Amino acid sequence: MIRRLGVLALFAGGACLPWLGAADDNAGGMLSFTPAEIRAILKHGPWPMQWSPDPSNRVSGKREAAELGELLFFETRLSGTGKVACVSCHMPDRGWTDGLKRGVALAEVDRNTPPIMNVRYSRWFGWDGGSDSLWAQSIKPIVDARELGASPQHAATLIRADADLSCRYRKAFGQPPSATDDEAVLADLAKALAAFAETQTSNRTPFDDFRDALARGDEQAASQYPEPVRRGLKIFIGKGGCNTCHMGPNFTSGEFHNVGIHYFKAGGGVDSGRYDGIRNLLASRFNLLGPYNDDRARSTATPTRHVELTQRNFGEFRVPSLREVAFSGPYMHNGEIPTLREVMRYYSELNEERLHQDGERILRPLKLSAQETDDLIAFVESLTSLRRPTWVGKPDLPPCK
Repeated sequence: MIRRLGVLALFAGGACLPWLGAADDNAGGMLSFTPAEIRAILKHGPWPMQWSPDPSNRVSGKREAAELGELLFFETRLSGTGKVACVSCHMPDRGWTDGLKRGVALAEVDRNTPPIMNVRYSRWFGWDGGSDSLWAQSIKPIVDARELGASPQHAATLIRADADLSCRYRKAFGQPPSATDDEAVLADLAKALAAFAETQTSNRTPFDDFRDALARGDEQAASQYPEPVRRGLKIFIGKGGCNTCHMGPNFTSGEFHNVGIHYFKAGGGVDSGRYDGIRNLLASRFNLLGPYNDDRARSTATPTRHVELTQRNFGEFRVPSLREVAFSGPYMHNGEIPTLREVMRYYSELNEERLHQDGERILRPLKLSAQETDDLIAFVESLTSLRRPTWVGKPDLPPCK
């Protein structure tokens, strides 16, 4: 933590360093980028990305729905025991995660808690991509016995019985909750939770300022990006090849890979990752091919319609975004790696024998020096917002009328 804050202080302090566009790397300590490298850098922006409401969720982007979802996010009565809520694992002051190796609500689960920040830009949801919409993913923790441990009946009864929540439901969806269809009410609650999660996007970072300055040729502004961070960026898009998977403005392809992390569960058994994710997705009544998709044209259902289960999916997990990653450790799908430095060491000393044997292998040991490790960490930390969220508590909204 001390080192991370020290790196970020380089940006807050406005360290002025030579313009990276110089022709000679060795002249005055300046670091240059080739035209190809500049093109690669520019692909990681601009930020924030463009976004439009989810057509499968009729209340996506609707303020009243986001407010209802926000209340439900903090609502312990939504759980079967009345003791836990979504915020029990997704804590705003901890980067919307919990800092634990594996999430713990009513019991410990098998995987690390992913942050909800920037989740609206995803195509698949969960470490295994077992959901094809944010609202479908929001149903899972409600009914999982280890998380909120509720039933559709329990969730629907809460909404019907609570005057304020029922009023907010009516304002969000244009009608009162069904008196008889518990599953439909559960799906709508998940859509409200999704509408809230969609509002959680990260702020701009030092990298974004540098990237945009580079795009417009602003030498003075670009010079504020410290030299160690620029060296780390050069490794990221060059020797490291990190942008092969951590691509685009959100620094993720959103797809799935096996990077050699073991997939044995803590209590025994195997976590097959994307393999079971696809099976569960196709079997779910809540997928985009099912009855709860609000988009009659099924315009976003094409990936679900064509996804195929193959043996190579076994042990694959979703590529996480690197935005705000400095605050979302521990890392990997099972929280196996505690720090960013250990992540760098893992990829530096990668054991290729643990990777899949079928298909194209894109990973190789990076064999980073100590300096290169420091520089790459510095770059990844530059993907952290300097302006941190200050809101950490349950919303204080006026009563619904």
